[in-house]
Amino acid sequence: MWYKLGQIVLKYRIALLIALFAATGYMGWHASKVTISYEFAKAIPTDNPKYVEYMDFKKQFGEDGSVLVVGVQTDEFFNLKHFTQYKQMLSDIKGVKSVEGIVGVPMAINLIKSDTSEKLNPVSVFGDSITSQSLLDTAKSQFENLVFYQHLLYNPASNAYLAGVTINKEMLRSKNRVQVVADIVAAVAKYEKLTGVPTYISGLPLIRTQVADRIEHEMRYFLLGSLGLAIITLLLFFRSFSSTAISLVVVIMGVVWSMGTLHLLGYKISLLTALIPPLIIVIGIPNCIYFLNKYHMSWQKQLAENSTQPREETNSAMSGAKKSALLEMVSKMGIVTLFCNIAAAIGFAVFALTKSDLLREFGAVAGINIMVLFVISFIFIPAVLSFLPPPKERHTKYLRNRFLEGVLVKIENWVLLNKGKVLGFTGLLVVVAIVGILKIKSVGYIVDDLPKNDKIYTDLKWFEKNFGGVMPLEIVIDTKKKNGLTSNLKAIEKIDEFSAFIATDSSFARPISLVEGLKFAKQAYYDGDSTQYVVPNEFDMAFISPYLKMKGGGAENSFSKMVKTFMDSTRQKARISLSMADIGTVALPKMLDSLKKKSDEIFGDTSKYKVQFTGSSITYLEGSRFIIQGLKESILWAFLLIALCMLVLFKSARILICSLIPNLIPLVVTAGLMGWMGVPLKPSTVIVFSIALGIAIDITIRFLVNYKQELAAHNENVTATTVSTIRHTGISIIYTSLVLVAGFVIFVFSSFGGTMALGWLTSFTLLIATFTNLVFLPVMLIGLMAKKRK
Repeated sequence: MWYKLGQIVLKYRIALLIALFAATGYMGWHASKVTISYEFAKAIPTDNPKYVEYMDFKKQFGEDGSVLVVGVQTDEFFNLKHFTQYKQMLSDIKGVKSVEGIVGVPMAINLIKSDTSEKLNPVSVFGDSITSQSLLDTAKSQFENLVFYQHLLYNPASNAYLAGVTINKEMLRSKNRVQVVADIVAAVAKYEKLTGVPTYISGLPLIRTQVADRIEHEMRYFLLGSLGLAIITLLLFFRSFSSTAISLVVVIMGVVWSMGTLHLLGYKISLLTALIPPLIIVIGIPNCIYFLNKYHMSWQKQLAENSTQPREETNSAMSGAKKSALLEMVSKMGIVTLFCNIAAAIGFAVFALTKSDLLREFGAVAGINIMVLFVISFIFIPAVLSFLPPPKERHTKYLRNRFLEGVLVKIENWVLLNKGKVLGFTGLLVVVAIVGILKIKSVGYIVDDLPKNDKIYTDLKWFEKNFGGVMPLEIVIDTKKKNGLTSNLKAIEKIDEFSAFIATDSSFARPISLVEGLKFAKQAYYDGDSTQYVVPNEFDMAFISPYLKMKGGGAENSFSKMVKTFMDSTRQKARISLSMADIGTVALPKMLDSLKKKSDEIFGDTSKYKVQFTGSSITYLEGSRFIIQGLKESILWAFLLIALCMLVLFKSARILICSLIPNLIPLVVTAGLMGWMGVPLKPSTVIVFSIALGIAIDITIRFLVNYKQELAAHNENVTATTVSTIRHTGISIIYTSLVLVAGFVIFVFSSFGGTMALGWLTSFTLLIATFTNLVFLPVMLIGLMAKKRK
């Protein structure tokens, strides 16, 4: 069949090339329209209870991740010159397009009781009339008397000050968010330059935007880096510009198809899908090496057969010899390359079986385009080679590489003379790896893919130290009846008790709820007495309520509007809004369990109260769990599907065992290395195993197909066939392994920890796989298959 397919490709080569270029042009048009994702991908399915709760919360109370925070730390904050410059910075930020609001010390308000109008009138603490240091000092004293702002806008213990910037949520979903965040950062940088005071910026809008921006830049660098490494490797390997050019065109077309597929499927470039183009290059180059290597070997064989003919006959037979070499290349390598690509595609495509959009998009696009790579290679390489002159002597010189030939001789000696040592060393390696696996911990952080010296990371830690953190956590208390929050004070008192418990934990920022608003109102009613910053009792409410306009349908003052953002329109549900530190997926469940236990103790009767924990921190935790579980399942599916492919290809249970064990060992060793080196199990590291399995199995397929093809030529002698297979496939396997390792090593230069892990862990796995397939696999073959022959 493959011989006939090769004939078809050569017969209709012009038409096939035109069709291929036309289709690639169409995909290129779609590729030009693909855009960057400026939202965190959904890691959990939309029907997940945690996700449903989060969406319900946003419908009732709005976004929880639209605030960018700016921090400064200085003893000179209330120096008139500095305060004026700080105020100007906030004014500049407020002038940025799509900034909907800003809160900070200069914008602080005080509530002044008006007995005549029975209202609490908001009055600016730091008005525009402050023109002297004495006036500022007076305003400062008034501000520091307002308990509401303590540990919210400033930390009195560390002289740290915070400003919150609310950005339009629709803008945060568009590409224009980059410019908005850039303008805010520029205003902060201007202030820092003028004053010399260090500044700190954080919040989900900043983190999401800057991460997306880095994805876009890294995608370009990795694409160029992968192409550069491919060019260098191919030139060193083939010593031929034409072979290098053919390979580059194949992978570039593969990249175009992958980006076009993204747009056709309605996906955007995310942290994972940005890896697909360089991965296509890394996986596509071995395809080209396999085809070209076989073509060169077949050409040398044809040349040797024609060398005994007269010179004029040899020249006339060149065209036929080249055609025979091309047909042999297709017939021998077509099935090998097909199953190699199927195995690699399975390693990626199994992610599409999960319910996570993040993984499903990555798996679908990568799996589809790895198979597209095979079609491109199968059509383009033989068709183009048919138009080019036959390879020259220098182009096939790599087939007689003395150094690699020496390495293969040593491998043969290990296989034939040191079987016990090979098995013993491999066994010891596995035992050490299993001990390491027992040390693996599973933990993830929202920003743990960033280096510890990255400004995003260090600024986040500053906010955690001074204000408890910036990761949103929302607690919704449902009183299960309309006006349940205002009909009596029990619910208010319980919320205050729960908030006080939360405030004792330094991992949380100060909780904010309508209770804090009521305390602020009571302090204002008692003429600013800070000792009155407590929950109003029933006696207090009788006097304060008219000022809050919380009864009846009268006109509402701005303060009551602010209070009502912390409860729904029916006054049945209240929210406690707080920020927390990025404490990780191990500590967070324990902390939530502690909070739930306390909430059960305080709110008690489930017929009267229901407490829900939601927010971005909760959805991240659930998403992390979901992804890790999905990845574990995908590895199992990849293993089973690849095993099925191997069984179909070789139709032998013994060869199936020989093919799977050498590829399980590298995965076990890599997992053990992670344990010994303290690399945690998280979404960005679990993904390595499925990808590495899909790619490493290529080496096994290449070796075993050659073994089967040569078995008859050696009269079913397993040992002789195995040795011959090592000699004939060893060089190409070593070269392709080096290409793959070099291709993945480029990811080590990423600024994201997960991408770095993908690089060095996959490279390490492939190196171990090269050893197990060139040394351990032949030992297994001789041991198992020789027994079968007997």
